[in-house]
Amino acid sequence: MAKKRVFISFDYDHDEGAKHMLAGQAKLPDSPFDFTDASVNEHLTGDWKDRVSRRLNNVDLMIVLCGEQTHRAAGVAAELSIAQEKSLSYFLLAAYADKTCTKPTSARAGDKVYKWTWDNLKALIGGSR
Repeated sequence: MAKKRVFISFDYDHDEGAKHMLAGQAKLPDSPFDFTDASVNEHLTGDWKDRVSRRLNNVDLMIVLCGEQTHRAAGVAAELSIAQEKSLSYFLLAAYADKTCTKPTSARAGDKVYKWTWDNLKALIGGSR
């Protein structure tokens, strides 16, 4: 089975370390996903939404890492809105087991924040949600 191409949306100011850990899991031998850093790492200026939209055309799904400040991260909310407009599959993943994780403001009421374990991540990428 081909690996899924994943876009990771995260709060650049607060959760970059968690993003690096998640991207590192793509390198594990039994990983069901590939990760290419397609996020926009600069401040939200110019045509950044167009760049995100184009990048989302080349992935199979989006993982939204949810940290303590995600509800304040305008970029994460915008990236998720763009994914929703494109009907791109996505799920919300708790970036930390020992902290309160918040949803982006564009999350739908029924969107659940899933616990981040390796087995759970593999199942979520496989469509179990």
